[in-house]
Amino acid sequence: MLIRIQPEPFDLARLLDGFGAGAGAVVTFSGLVRDDTGTMVALELEHYPGMTEKAVTDIAAKAQARWNLIDLAVIHRYGRLPVGEAIMCVATAARHRAEAFEAAEYLMDYLKSRAPFWKREIGPDGPGQWVAAKDADEDALSRWG
Repeated sequence: MLIRIQPEPFDLARLLDGFGAGAGAVVTFSGLVRDDTGTMVALELEHYPGMTEKAVTDIAAKAQARWNLIDLAVIHRYGRLPVGEAIMCVATAARHRAEAFEAAEYLMDYLKSRAPFWKREIGPDGPGQWVAAKDADEDALSRWG
């Protein structure tokens, strides 16, 4: 299991080199900073070091046990990230594709709605609104019980 909370970009190809040896399926997802408003130039993410890593590691361990994963990785960035840059990635490896896909979705839903990150939109004139939680993200997480 690999969990990293970091400011620098990650190399997905490097992460996947040797990842999931012995698995029947590997699923990856990369999330990108997007501009839903048409006015955003970047997204600023803050977190509490130590607390964030522990929270993500705890949920990753639950996913690993629930889906009997062979391997998993979560990388989430913080700091100022321009629109279009990768903000996070999840990789899961399991004997069967359904397990790998479900575990990846579970981890993504958790990261979107519960991981302790605080996000603020940055526009051309500087910092703007903090991003509020969305009902759709909460609904997605609720399906996992």
